[in-house]
Amino acid sequence: MKNQMRPNWDEYFLSIAKLVSKRSTCLRRKVGAVLVKDKRILATGYNGAPSNIKHCEKTGCLREKLRVPSGQRHELCRGLHAEQNALLQAALHGVSAQGSKMYATSQPCIICAKMLINAGIKEIAISGHYPDKMAKRFLKEAGIKVKVLKK
Repeated sequence: MKNQMRPNWDEYFLSIAKLVSKRSTCLRRKVGAVLVKDKRILATGYNGAPSNIKHCEKTGCLREKLRVPSGQRHELCRGLHAEQNALLQAALHGVSAQGSKMYATSQPCIICAKMLINAGIKEIAISGHYPDKMAKRFLKEAGIKVKVLKK
């Protein structure tokens, strides 16, 4: 039997976030997030329209139509972000996110950063860039460690 490289915990959970991102219905950027505490998955989320709302795959992307640059005018989107959906799934099932770690395929935007701060997330591990300097500043000010992992 071949000796395969066993992934470390960060690689393992980030690979799960990448798999989760494949469920995304966003036409611009597919993002996945995994909420983890004590090496256990609490919740997952991907970006897409709320339950019982038509997906952008069906309606088209309003942000594309209006030529809204990435990282701006988040309110002009049908979808929730992956981080938001992970937090909402945890809340829906009565699971506290306090003290947990978020693995995401992209850096959080400012809206998600504020939510993660108030949810008590202690660390965020990401594999992708997102053009939001304010989010980086807020996370740093709140004392949340952001670790950039290799893709």
